[in-house]
Amino acid sequence: MPAPDPPHILVVGGANVDIKARTLSPIVLATSNPGTTTQRPGGVARNVAENLARLGVSTRLITAIGRDALGELLLSETATAGVDVRAVLQVDAPTGTYTAVLDSRGELLVAVAAMDVLDTLTPSALDERLNLMHGAAWVVADGNLSAETLTHLLLRAREAGVPVAFEPVSVPKAARLLPALAAGMVPNTVTPNVAELSALVGRDVPNTPGALREAADELHALGIHTVWIRRGARGSLLSTPEEAHELPAQPARVADVTGAGDAMLAAYLAALLAGHSPREAARHGHAAAALTVESEYAVSPTLSPAALRSRLG
Repeated sequence: MPAPDPPHILVVGGANVDIKARTLSPIVLATSNPGTTTQRPGGVARNVAENLARLGVSTRLITAIGRDALGELLLSETATAGVDVRAVLQVDAPTGTYTAVLDSRGELLVAVAAMDVLDTLTPSALDERLNLMHGAAWVVADGNLSAETLTHLLLRAREAGVPVAFEPVSVPKAARLLPALAAGMVPNTVTPNVAELSALVGRDVPNTPGALREAADELHALGIHTVWIRRGARGSLLSTPEEAHELPAQPARVADVTGAGDAMLAAYLAALLAGHSPREAARHGHAAAALTVESEYAVSPTLSPAALRSRLG
């Protein structure tokens, strides 16, 4: 009898080209600043998928791109990294772009996401591709999905008995989960930063352990099992209904913070699949984030299971 296929992770959400401008010296607003620009594959769901593939996890991606040169770049680069892109929807619309302005230290100052192509990823388009959910260990959904599509995906995942991890992406996009929560469509895991957590609970949440635990408890009461709150340089808080753990950020020499949260989620899920406890899986996430911020890429080309072991060691 042939061996069963290894468990895979289905990632659904945004793919775009990252256009990043970085100043060479402290920024001066309202004028031109000397700097550099780069253009590389990005998008939260796409980044998570590539990170998972680099960590040896069988990964399938559902996203929407245009039939243009940028879309072809995304497809080829993502497939080369080991992600199954056969279910990617290609339409007659511009491929999404994410334009970020970084200061000379690599910290994000402002970004503009032009992601209208994702509106074509409707519930019906999703249903045409949800055979990929069969046998999945996890579904990852990002906040680039419309509220309607996100709710529909959560429904289909519940019907299939597959847990969902939701990455909010940004404060406005975090709110797209609220209609799903009101309808009882609840992800297993959410991974907000503090501002996105505030959007999910509908009030400002201070970045203190006590306040974060209180807000996490509000989400647990809705049925969300794991709330993993990213606190930047302060590390993270991993909360379940039973316990909470504060985890420190790993020291890193920051080149570019773009993609750190995507790497955290991917490494966390990869470690869970490998049998690690949630707390240890979160440590893997922090190690992946450190490797990512030390790279000028949204997905570190050096990321691998061996690189994570070395970083954790």
